[in-house]
Amino acid sequence: MALSRTRSVFSFFVGTTMPTAKKEAAVGELKERIAQASNLIFTNYSGLSVGDIARLRGELRKDGNSYAVVKNTLFALAAGEELARQLEAFLAGPTGIVFAGEDPVAPAKALKTFSDAVKPIEIKAAYMDGKIVDVAQVNALAALPPRIELIGRLIGSIASPLRGLVNVLAGNQSGLVRILHAIREQKEAAASAA
Repeated sequence: MALSRTRSVFSFFVGTTMPTAKKEAAVGELKERIAQASNLIFTNYSGLSVGDIARLRGELRKDGNSYAVVKNTLFALAAGEELARQLEAFLAGPTGIVFAGEDPVAPAKALKTFSDAVKPIEIKAAYMDGKIVDVAQVNALAALPPRIELIGRLIGSIASPLRGLVNVLAGNQSGLVRILHAIREQKEAAASAA
């Protein structure tokens, strides 16, 4: 009897001290991830299996992003008072967060592709460039072409007028050469006739 009472007291103390250290470690890890991420996308992961979440993580990892299921209270502690206050409405229920880099289009596209191909995932909101972004804006980002393609289009639109200018300048030079060649032929013809 005394042994079982000792075990229950021991497990009580272990049970109360361990989670606090784990929670502190989790908050510290979340602080690092928030600091490293330029963009955050908040999702509701309910209805997804562990395998589905692993597949989503794999899709997001392709572009250097990550996905974590978080406890709302721990995230609020890690985010700090100001950010937690801004995100308070979205930190309810099951929450999974995409920690994204500079490019917000890639994770939005990955979430859209995953929702269409595997299982629908609800996007709650996003935090991008210091602002809260609603679901409609995240979906608009998902509809954009990839960043590389946008850069290619921009370079193409910049290069197009330059190519036209080069062609115009080259056309004038070749026209001048043809005129000079014709004048020379005329003078040669006139000189041989005289």
